[in-house]
Amino acid sequence: MDLEEAFQVVGAFGPYQKRAVGVLVLTQVYMACQSMLIVLVGSTPEYRVEQQDGVTSDHHNRVVFTEDIDTIVTEWFLVKQQAYKVSLAGSLFFAGLLIGNIVFGPLSDRIGRRPVYLTGLFFEVVFGYVTAFAPSYEVFAASRLLVGLMNGGIGLVSFVLTQEYVGKSYRAMTGTLTSMVFAVGIALFGALGYFIQPWRSLATAANSSGVLFFLLSVTLPESPRWLFSQGQTERAEEVLRCMALRNGNPANNLMLQRVGAAKAGNRAGGGVLQLVVHPVLRMRTVVLMYVWYACSLVYYGLTLGASEMSGSRYMNVAMYGLVELPAYPLCIYFINKHWAGRRKSMAGFLCLAGSACLCTMFVPENAGTLLNVTSLALLGKLMVSAAFNIAYVYTAELYPTVIRNAGLGVCSMSCRVGGILAPFVPSMRALHTSMPFTVFCLSGLSAGCLGLLLPETLNSPAAETLEELSSPPLSRVLESKALLYKDEEWKSNHK
Repeated sequence: MDLEEAFQVVGAFGPYQKRAVGVLVLTQVYMACQSMLIVLVGSTPEYRVEQQDGVTSDHHNRVVFTEDIDTIVTEWFLVKQQAYKVSLAGSLFFAGLLIGNIVFGPLSDRIGRRPVYLTGLFFEVVFGYVTAFAPSYEVFAASRLLVGLMNGGIGLVSFVLTQEYVGKSYRAMTGTLTSMVFAVGIALFGALGYFIQPWRSLATAANSSGVLFFLLSVTLPESPRWLFSQGQTERAEEVLRCMALRNGNPANNLMLQRVGAAKAGNRAGGGVLQLVVHPVLRMRTVVLMYVWYACSLVYYGLTLGASEMSGSRYMNVAMYGLVELPAYPLCIYFINKHWAGRRKSMAGFLCLAGSACLCTMFVPENAGTLLNVTSLALLGKLMVSAAFNIAYVYTAELYPTVIRNAGLGVCSMSCRVGGILAPFVPSMRALHTSMPFTVFCLSGLSAGCLGLLLPETLNSPAAETLEELSSPPLSRVLESKALLYKDEEWKSNHK
């Protein structure tokens, strides 16, 4: 029998898989705390600069903090000319995410999901404690880079494991659940920051949950799908029989097809290079890279700027997490309607996010309780969260199976570039109070308009090979006659 038939015997989502997926999903709370740590430990309190008698140089003036909070800003005096270091620490974390995605993905394909995941989680906890006890800013910044590297790697591997532990019909559900718990983790981090305000204590408390999740993760099995793809059929059968036993479904006669290790790389026909050479894929990739970049810039920019909004910084962080939760049912509703679909839904949510950011420029800082800058920013976060989730589904459907992993990887890299730049956008308030929202507005609106150039994929069969892209439906905008001519020319040159 093949794997899908085996999961029907074992249980597509039995009690054992629920526990395993539960551990992986709950680990998102820890990962969310690490992602948002700089928002609270790097917040800048109110301060004034006192000029010393007889001293005219700014270098010798004394900085006095008028707000009683303990952050890296107050400990290392990261204000004025040193203020950029807070944003730099946030950007280093997202640079680590980028490196982690590049390194851990192929590594888990080569040596296995479980060892890579456990190693990454272990070292993220270790480097998280280095962050909490850093003796200087330089050590703190270096530790944020390393934590980001591990966070990006295990985030990718844990998502794959939640997909590979269950039957095909439950993959969408586990993927959505992972994103929802990450949003809840942001809200819980805001609550934790309210009760534990000294930054070192907050960093220690936020990191200590990782120890618990690591101990729980030690019991996780290797992915049976990965074992089967590597030709380790007997080990895959052992894992599946163990799952069946824990699910209460005896499967002593479970036998998988004996096949060699999959050589998917040979089927890709050139891998990432095809994204540049193939005319249809080239156009799609350029548009999708910008969409992912804009989604990441607006999403993380609004989240990281939560502490600078009016009101309680802890409440703002919590609200910026909870506001994501309605985005998931909105996505599921709209993307499956024929009058909306993937293309219009993603573009519409991006344009609405940009419009919400635009409206903040015309609302006074101390406006009413319902219509103010914070509520409009929260609306923008809700819209861009919905667009981000659609982008994951939509991108996977736009690429043929043989090139899908490469396409998703390139888009993910573009997403991390947006994350690297995002911490610097809120600090642009020093130039003008509306400058950050101007950047978010232009990014959202431009990405939404570009997204309309992509073809609709609702109710369309997913392409398996590059050759299937040569006869696209009439509704596809990018595949115009000129582009089709280039496609035919490309095929003739590669026969």
